[in-house]
Amino acid sequence: MKRLNGSKILHQLCLGIKFFSLLFFLACTHTSPQLKIIFDTDFGGDADDLGALAMLNHFEKKGEIDLLAVMCWSTEKYAVGAIDAVNTFYGNPDIPIGLRQAGLHEEAWNYTKVLADNLPHDMSAQDAPDATLLYRQLLSKSKDESVVIVAVGPYMNIKKLIDSKPDNISNLTGLELMETKVRELVFMGGQFPSGENEWNFNGDMPGVTKYVLENIDIPITFLGFELGVSLKTGEVFNELPKDEPLYLGFYHFSENAPWSKHLFQGKIYDNSTFDQTAVLYAVRNGIGTYWDRVDNGICIADDHGGNTWKEQENSNHSYLVLKYPVVDMEAEIEVFMLGNF
Repeated sequence: MKRLNGSKILHQLCLGIKFFSLLFFLACTHTSPQLKIIFDTDFGGDADDLGALAMLNHFEKKGEIDLLAVMCWSTEKYAVGAIDAVNTFYGNPDIPIGLRQAGLHEEAWNYTKVLADNLPHDMSAQDAPDATLLYRQLLSKSKDESVVIVAVGPYMNIKKLIDSKPDNISNLTGLELMETKVRELVFMGGQFPSGENEWNFNGDMPGVTKYVLENIDIPITFLGFELGVSLKTGEVFNELPKDEPLYLGFYHFSENAPWSKHLFQGKIYDNSTFDQTAVLYAVRNGIGTYWDRVDNGICIADDHGGNTWKEQENSNHSYLVLKYPVVDMEAEIEVFMLGNF
């Protein structure tokens, strides 16, 4: 047997220590991602919320983000169950879900019931905590300026958080919590540089968007209606197994969405791609590649879903303009929805 002298033994020990230190570093990098996201969604109406949630689940599984929670603006009966079913399908069953407390209703054309009926899940609307309380709990435990809120539906959950008072969770108001803990707000909504009656800015809740924009002093990046309406994705999901969330949800949407069901011919058709743009920016940024940023201005909202862009130096508002070729961006977003990256 060959003997090793002392210097060789010491050298091999050092190499071993370095190797295990590298493994430890890689493990920490994977399990403790820097980007903390809270996703606020009107899940169940337009299928883009489903596509965006699929993207977030893939980013979570690949270690790029820590998806702290999903906040459900929709009070449709099956929305929470459907969100939990999607998270469970992608291997993330423990992601908390908060619900806007405003009574429940049922909407047959929504794709929520088909997801809840066909996919395993544990949660329902009755199990979901109040979104405001969950926001307060998560933000109070977070490091300063560490959280990104991605809001892709109307902003009532944000308004309620702003208005929340000190309690046994935190001695800060909701506004103080946001301004301390939130690094950036990413809003899919509005039309830029101006527009009227966009759904997320309206939400049948007059004045909510105006109130939110006038009462917070946090950087906001807007991805407007004009971005998503130019991008069409979804037809590729016809190739998926029929028991996968993207197939189930997009098929039901294609067949039943009141404004576009006349296009249905027995299969999923391409749909506008709004909310996925917000997720892509929040996680991958892409300034200079996917889009250019327009800043030095503020978004001024009216009471009924309209907005205008007013030039103002050193503002904390900005909106994005598509830079990437449309066809390439459509393909890119489909890759992220399918998790093939």
